[in-house]
Amino acid sequence: MLEVTKKDDEYAGRLTFLGVLFFMVILILIARVAYLQLYDGEYYAGLADGNRIRIIPTIAPRGTFFDRNGQLLVTNRPGFTVSLLPLTEPISPEVIERVSRLLNVPVEEIQRRIDIHYSFDPIKIKQDVTADIISIIEEQKNDYRGVIIEVQPVRNYILKQEGAHTFGYVSEISDAELETKKSQGYKSGDIVGKFGLERVYDKEIRGINGGEQVEVDVAGKPVQILGKKEPTPGYDLILTIDRDLQVATEKAVDEILTEIGANAAAAVVLNPQNGEILAMVSRPAFDPNLFAHGISVKDWNVINNNPYHPMDNKTITGEYPPGSTFKIVTGTAALAAGVVTPDEQIFDSGTHWLVPKGNASGEALGWLNFHEALAHSDNVYFYEMGNRLGADRLESYAQMFGLGKETGIDLPYESPGIADWKEYKMEVYGDEFYLSEIMDAAIGQGFNLVTPLQAAMVTGEIAANGKRFKPHLVRRMVTQDGDLVRDFPPELLSELQVEPYIIKLVQDGLREVTVTGTAASSFRGFPYPIAGKTGTAENSQGRDHGWFVAYAPFENPCVSVAVIVEQGGFGSQSAVPIGRKILEAAFEIMNKRGPF
Repeated sequence: MLEVTKKDDEYAGRLTFLGVLFFMVILILIARVAYLQLYDGEYYAGLADGNRIRIIPTIAPRGTFFDRNGQLLVTNRPGFTVSLLPLTEPISPEVIERVSRLLNVPVEEIQRRIDIHYSFDPIKIKQDVTADIISIIEEQKNDYRGVIIEVQPVRNYILKQEGAHTFGYVSEISDAELETKKSQGYKSGDIVGKFGLERVYDKEIRGINGGEQVEVDVAGKPVQILGKKEPTPGYDLILTIDRDLQVATEKAVDEILTEIGANAAAAVVLNPQNGEILAMVSRPAFDPNLFAHGISVKDWNVINNNPYHPMDNKTITGEYPPGSTFKIVTGTAALAAGVVTPDEQIFDSGTHWLVPKGNASGEALGWLNFHEALAHSDNVYFYEMGNRLGADRLESYAQMFGLGKETGIDLPYESPGIADWKEYKMEVYGDEFYLSEIMDAAIGQGFNLVTPLQAAMVTGEIAANGKRFKPHLVRRMVTQDGDLVRDFPPELLSELQVEPYIIKLVQDGLREVTVTGTAASSFRGFPYPIAGKTGTAENSQGRDHGWFVAYAPFENPCVSVAVIVEQGGFGSQSAVPIGRKILEAAFEIMNKRGPF
């Protein structure tokens, strides 16, 4: 009996312990639920919403480019993008393989995009797809779970290759760019400006994306739209470019290149009174529309394998010996420094008396004053100007004209040229500058290098009585409704520190170039007074480069032109015909609309 009672007490104790333990577990669970509800309730509610609510972004259209007269240059058109949207589960390998075959995008590339994706945004796989691809995906939805079709704006460059180097192009952000721009709100798959104005003003013209807040069911299918935020379009750019003059300049360059059998050239037209770029052409060119929807390997190879480098904007990156166009600088320097008077006669016997250097074709022009020497581009005369000035003084005037440094135009990758020849030679070759090299520099040869834009600026400074304005391509930035966001007024950079009569002497000499000098035959019968200078730059890689610079009208200039034809031979035979066609178009436009 005593043994039974002892066992009952033992069982009762165990039951009591289990009861207490069970009570404690229940109490802990209740406390935990209370804690989750009271303290972490909002956090877990957010997670729950995250499982059933998705934000599907709507891409903002990029700002439109207009010319100075309101004509469309760059705009957007609707396009369709195939994207992945893993709402409730990862995209299956079978779907990835199917999408790869349909879009001709490697599986590895699709997987890479998935791996680097860090948000709930759709993962863009291919943009601007054709209607047949859309039909296949829509008709076979069950085979393409997690694949969606997005309607997105696609950049449309109306003039195609015309103006390509100025407008630039857009493409998908690269991994390297994303690393540097992630903090600015950029995401994988974003379309960004890569070149030209698209790159420089990308932040302002890309807009702010909108989106839809969508509730989905357990299968990931949309149930209802909970909210919507409309995208904010990017700002529009009103450019300084004149579309009609741009097209005419492109046509002039293409016609003459075909006629003379050359392959590369550049032309710049600007208003010397305010620095506005009116036209800018680089050849060969490319169609930026190819990049807007993802360039194919075939198209890229055609561009990349072209030996004349279509992707280079030769107007600002091409560095060339200026040839005889540099005599504008040498002549200004010689007159301003007082090493020669306008009427002093210098004898050209065919070669200079100190160094056996002569004219390009070996001719001897006899006695010449300043105007005659500039009009006929006499080398011997300007060799002597280099001899009298010396390297230091000639360099200082070249730099006064703004050479040897970037102009500051609102385009990327501008080259500075070279105007510190002595320093450059010592740094690169470790040697002194000799008299023969000073003479070469005086006629635009040797280490002397300029870009076509710089050549147009030098000519423009003479046209504008010594004023040098910062070149620019944008006049105004406006909202889509036309409200002004930012104005781009003319910016005076410097003035030539020479007497006005010196500039007038150079102006008169440049006028004679087109009346009695090296460009006279090409401008015989031209109905408007202009001033200009031809040039031929020696080229160690082949035929000489041909130059022509000019400004018009002579009395009240609003157009400054620079043209270079790579390996075009004499400037009078290659660049001058292009320059004439450009000036003809400019005067035709001015007769209709007035001065630029």
